[in-house]
Amino acid sequence: MRRVIFLAVVGGLGLLALVSLGIWQMQRLTWKENILSTIETRITAAPVPLPDAPTIEADRYRAVTISGEIEPEELHVFWVTEAQGAGYRVISPFVTDTGRRILVDRGYIRAKDKDDTRPTGAAVLTGNLLWPDEGDWTTPPPEEDTNILYARDIAYMSDRLNTEPLLVVVRAGAENPTPLPVSTEGIPNNHLQYVITWFSLALIWAAMTAAFLLRTRAKT
Repeated sequence: MRRVIFLAVVGGLGLLALVSLGIWQMQRLTWKENILSTIETRITAAPVPLPDAPTIEADRYRAVTISGEIEPEELHVFWVTEAQGAGYRVISPFVTDTGRRILVDRGYIRAKDKDDTRPTGAAVLTGNLLWPDEGDWTTPPPEEDTNILYARDIAYMSDRLNTEPLLVVVRAGAENPTPLPVSTEGIPNNHLQYVITWFSLALIWAAMTAAFLLRTRAKT
């Protein structure tokens, strides 16, 4: 009898833990969907002028329109796209009509076009403010001699190009390079899979516990 009680307690605690994890992932799924909806709303909203003092908390993904001049300096961030393969994102300094110097991510070029000359000068660009969260301890450092970066490190790029640590990712107003607009595609949302996994494990655990209890009770 004691063995039956012990198995029942262990089985119940295990089932409770698995169900709790499934419920927690359901809450996380709702939380992530709300975040993605907020981001999508900001990305697709009507563009506004560049804020005077934008912050990552209030202005990340905000749609803006900027008017001024693209300067000729470039930084090239190694990038791979599914459609075109390996190439680079082109980061340039942009001087607004009010005299602010910021960074613009102009878009994608193929690797063979790295040394080509691209249009500069007066431009009106629409894009989104972004503070990229890219790179970790495995990311190679920038190759200054070949002008190749492996992550959009705003602090590094703004220091190199003498701009504010502020990046606008272009979505319209430029044709060369090809714009790679900000989107929610790269933001993972695997919580539904986790919900299914935890509740499936809970069902299996419940079935195994019931089988053990019936077998143990029959023996006793």
